This record gives sequence, structure tokens and C-alpha cells, in this order.
Amino acid sequence: MASTIFGSLFRRASPAPANPIHFRYTAETNPFRAKRHWPPDFSKLSQKHQFRLERRFRRRTKLKWARPTWMKVTKLTQWGSILFVCVYGTLFLDMGEGETAFDGVRRWYAEQLGSIQASREFEGGSRSGGGAGAMEKKQET
Repeated sequence: MASTIFGSLFRRASPAPANPIHFRYTAETNPFRAKRHWPPDFSKLSQKHQFRLERRFRRRTKLKWARPTWMKVTKLTQWGSILFVCVYGTLFLDMGEGETAFDGVRRWYAEQLGSIQASREFEGGSRSGGGAGAMEKKQET
């Protein structure tokens, strides 16, 4: 079974071209020779020249592999996740072990959140036309 599947793949493959590509130049007959032999023999170079070549190579590879948009998105994602974990751990995470170091911060945050919600309720009550009397009735119930 497997031999028939693979056999059919090779039968369907296009035949080899009758005229293979012919290049005018070979490595020996190329008129466009390189100015310098690469890679150079580092044992024959001075320390200064080796350092220059290494620095040039590092700079070129850095430029080739630079992905500014990807790096920016990655950094923003990392910092966002770090910030989320810190805020969640400080304000909302309850381990159930009694007092924690963040209880004071949590109480302050709850008070601030409560004052914001109270001011929103007050604005909502004044817009409905009930005024302060409607707000008192809401608090009594």
C-alpha cells in the first residue's frame, strides 16, 4: 500500500528538464572576484584588526535581526502582565491566612472605590429629578 502511494508521487513529478541551466561563469572563471577573502584567517590578523571585524560583524547582525515593533509589543506585554500581577496580588488576592501586609492598602482602595460609587449614585439620583429626597429614600431602603 505504502509503495503505491509513494510510487504515484514520483510518477507524477515533472521530468528533469532536457536543457539544464548553464551558468557562464564558475568559481574559477568568475571575472567579478571578491576584494577580500572571506572568512579571513584570524591567526594571521592582529588583535586590533580581529576586534574591528568582530565589532563590524556584531553590528551587522544586530541590524539584520532587529525587530523594533516586535520588541516594543513584547516589552509592553511583559510590563503589562507584571503590573497586572502586582495590582491583583496587592488589592484582590486573598490567600485566607488572616492579616497581610496589604490590608491597609486594600481598606484605603475600598474606601476610595466606595466614595466613587456613592458620588455616581448621587449624580444618578439628581438626574432622575428626585433630588436629595430621592437619595434619602434610597439610603433608608
